[in-house]
Amino acid sequence: MTRSRGYHSYRGRTPKWKAALAVVLVLVILGAVGFMVLQEHIVYDGTGTPHLRLPQQETEDTGNAPEEEESVEVVIQEPEGPQEIHAFSLPAQALTQQTVETALAQPQAECNAVAVTLKDAAGLVYFDAAGAVSGTVRTEEDITAALATLTGQEDLYTVARISCFHDPKAANAEVESMGLKNTGGYIFYDGNNSQWLDPAKPEARQYLTGIVREAAELGFDEILLTDVSYPTEGKLNKIAYGEVDRQAQLGEFLAEVRLALEGCDVTLSVELPETAVLNGSEENSGASLAQFAPHVDRLYAVTASDRTTALSALAAAAEGTPDFVAELSAYDSQVKGSWLLLAS
Repeated sequence: MTRSRGYHSYRGRTPKWKAALAVVLVLVILGAVGFMVLQEHIVYDGTGTPHLRLPQQETEDTGNAPEEEESVEVVIQEPEGPQEIHAFSLPAQALTQQTVETALAQPQAECNAVAVTLKDAAGLVYFDAAGAVSGTVRTEEDITAALATLTGQEDLYTVARISCFHDPKAANAEVESMGLKNTGGYIFYDGNNSQWLDPAKPEARQYLTGIVREAAELGFDEILLTDVSYPTEGKLNKIAYGEVDRQAQLGEFLAEVRLALEGCDVTLSVELPETAVLNGSEENSGASLAQFAPHVDRLYAVTASDRTTALSALAAAAEGTPDFVAELSAYDSQVKGSWLLLAS
């Protein structure tokens, strides 16, 4: 029996070009995936040449798994100015160990500081100053121990008061080189029959800066200069001022003191008349807020409690913004800021 012819599907071989194309596509896909994986481990050296660094190599290089960096907190501290002081004064006299110990044992109202006179307006010097004029030093045998006890108190701030140009002892001892003269060529007598050093004479300024330097080396925290001025009482028109600018001359003296204190860790202060702070200057004394403030850390003035706020604001507005210390006759809890109780 003859079978009828019909149509059957053809199952021949796939063309070679299709097989090659499929292989190429697979390789491209694998290459793309591999590149993406390896991209995370490619590093570049300093010349820009790429290198492959596998995870195992990174562990071997560091010895440990990478650690997260700790956050660093940066604290910026503002510069500190002079500390606020609440001081009491010791009498102007030669100190002894007993005097110091007695003073320290007596509680003082809200005080954290003490002021000691090392040179007074009579020209007397209350420590063993090598540069003092002959016959002016007044000390006790244990003065060195007394001063060491005072300045060695960790919780007590110490201030050394030094009277400057009101100095009859030195003025009379060295009239030509240091004394303030009248227009007749003789030593000038003020309204209290006392004598002064001449701020315009270099020897007078050198004498005082030497005393100040020696005082600073005793270990005091602060040097307070008083009587940085010309006389304000008596026949002032008879003073031989010469051609000097009194305010500028006194400002130059303070600049010289500051220079002399280089290397000493000490605060420098000056006392002005209250009117010089309120008005900016005082003609007769030569005191000037503008001339004095740039050279010192603190300004002092004898005043009343109700004027301390105004004086403090004026001092803060001056060049250098020095701290203000009110010199008071009695303690007043209402007074803000720094103050010094004067010795009675």
